[in-house]
Amino acid sequence: MRIAIIGGGIGGLTAALALRQFGFEPQVFEQAPDLLEVGAAILMWPNAMRVLRRLGLSDTIREHGSGLEKSRWLRRDGKLLNHFSFPKSEVPAVALHRAELQKALVQALPPGSIHLNHVFQNYEQLPDQIVARFCDGSQFECDSLIGADGVHSRTRDQLLNDGAAADRGYVAWRGIVPHVSKAVALATATEIYGRGQRFGIGPLGAGKIGWWASANKNLLRDGGRTSPGVADHDLIREELLGLFHDWCEPVPDLIRATAPAGLIRNSVFDRKPGKKWGEGCLTLIGDAIHPLTPNLGQGGCLAIEDAAVLARCFEKYSPNGDANEAARALRRYESLRHSRTAWVVRFSRTYGIIGQLENGFASRTRDVLLSLVPKQLTIRFLRGIFDYDAYAVGV
Repeated sequence: MRIAIIGGGIGGLTAALALRQFGFEPQVFEQAPDLLEVGAAILMWPNAMRVLRRLGLSDTIREHGSGLEKSRWLRRDGKLLNHFSFPKSEVPAVALHRAELQKALVQALPPGSIHLNHVFQNYEQLPDQIVARFCDGSQFECDSLIGADGVHSRTRDQLLNDGAAADRGYVAWRGIVPHVSKAVALATATEIYGRGQRFGIGPLGAGKIGWWASANKNLLRDGGRTSPGVADHDLIREELLGLFHDWCEPVPDLIRATAPAGLIRNSVFDRKPGKKWGEGCLTLIGDAIHPLTPNLGQGGCLAIEDAAVLARCFEKYSPNGDANEAARALRRYESLRHSRTAWVVRFSRTYGIIGQLENGFASRTRDVLLSLVPKQLTIRFLRGIFDYDAYAVGV
């Protein structure tokens, strides 16, 4: 079967590798001219690590990352609100540089299976195949097309024509510091709450620290209407220091210690879950179909789950590459993934709304409630996310 994957991000690369384990030979088309080592930290929670273990990458991920065992919630002045340990699992939770994960996936795939500098333009469904067309005039004829091209997916635009993703009213920044601060707790994910602002910290592999920050757009000087360009990294750092200068350590120090060129700034988007994920021999995976806010660190994890379930459905329902078989495999994949991804998307959005509370009374009430959350309740919720096994789901 000829399978084309549009997008060489985490979801697209994982889908290619998972499909190859079942004997398929998918081709990945990525718009970037190079797969550069960009990005900040990424969390591979146990639900994603189970897939990576099955794909033979868990040892590499653990070697280049740092295991996470606990989490704590702080107030902006450093006061501890609550803390808890993650539920026990046969696979660890790991935080690492996104580039290390991307590198591991790329190195596990045959070099000729990834086609760079291919900006997707549109597709055409014919009776016996799909034609993927690119902006340079080239095209690829295939039996199945998988859109893995992110939150601003062109594949989705043509399939659903449902407009832009929803802007959730706050901005997120990310960065990596190349050394460990004494104020950073080992093996611990820390989230610090303020009024309309948050700051997260976690250790990465190789002695690095990953951090992220968020702030409501109305707190920014221009109301978040513009985003500094690539050449404006110093402005991004100045903006961050203005927002977090009086927060507890090591928040200001981490911002100052981050190389300006390594700062990433994005508006936060997601979409309301929809039931149509594809048609014919076309489907979508990852942020192309269920983009979510970054509050639970599950964006990459859900895309990895999608990839594994999709590959298993192809293996069961379309071993011979017949178009009707392929369509059946895709519809089965979509039915298996809809309810889980919709639940995580909704909860992540709600968590963000609570975290970004700006009103003084509301934010103080939130902090009190966070301090009262029973540890067992937190663990039970996390198990609902962490215990999912994409290779154990009945297809």
